Amino acid sequence: MELSVFNIKGEDTGRKVTLSDAIFGIEPNDHAIYLAVKQYMANQRQGTHKSKERSEVSGSTRKLIRQKGGGGARRGDINSPLLVGGGRVFGPKPRDYSFKLNKKVKSLARKSALSYKAKNNAIIVVEDFTMETPKTKEFIKIAKNLNVADKKMLLVLPKDNKLVYLSARNLEKTKVITASDLNTYVVLDAAQLVMMESSVAVVEQIFKA
Repeated sequence: MELSVFNIKGEDTGRKVTLSDAIFGIEPNDHAIYLAVKQYMANQRQGTHKSKERSEVSGSTRKLIRQKGGGGARRGDINSPLLVGGGRVFGPKPRDYSFKLNKKVKSLARKSALSYKAKNNAIIVVEDFTMETPKTKEFIKIAKNLNVADKKMLLVLPKDNKLVYLSARNLEKTKVITASDLNTYVVLDAAQLVMMESSVAVVEQIFKA
């Protein structure tokens, strides 16, 4: 698959980039995508939720009423889960939600997500650029030139570029990421994938295995 390379003015440079069919042209595997997204979202969870059980609630342990002869149920102390202000039965405890996923499954999921973008013509290749200073207004201008200003965009850089990152940081619909950090979730979450020309080679180098 060949894509034209645009400059930051939105003009066709006349050059073309060939996307590898082994990465951008496979038959997408939806189950691999599901597992990769599930793992990503699980890893984002802090797992610090906690509620107090009856042994942890502050309150007297004195028995409220006599065991027998009252005509009602047996009643223990005021920390009973059956009473208002008592502890919670089987409440949530801190836990780790992360789980293991095989490298080949994660790789297949990333390739599947990129193939979906390629099939939907949702990939734009722009020649490498940088910013002289962090300037959000200039970044918006570039996005408008590429006709992606009103879309949820993911900009893929070949390597860290602090000036570009800072220029796009305040834009709600824009996310900047390096090719080495590319994952299934961020690819699918974006409506438009904008890749710098050099980042295409980096992605193919990383995901060729």
